[in-house]
Amino acid sequence: MLHFELVTPEKLVRSEEVYMVVVPGTEGDFGVLEGHAPVMSTIRDGSLQIYRSEKGEPELLSIEGGFAEVNANGLTVLAERAA
Repeated sequence: MLHFELVTPEKLVRSEEVYMVVVPGTEGDFGVLEGHAPVMSTIRDGSLQIYRSEKGEPELLSIEGGFAEVNANGLTVLAERAA
């Protein structure tokens, strides 16, 4: 499972284990699974697609601007706003 955290300037919004997250990157959407290569990307306004299981339906979470970082610990999204 992928460790996923969503953080805004106000608070930690999410910290959980998920199957996959699709991030709205400024260069295009990208999916992150467990074991993804390290990467940093700016993100555009859009929706995170959070998959809790391989065949599950995604939960959509609106975000505005910020950065995404994938490292050995998982995926961290630093968003200006999340709703």
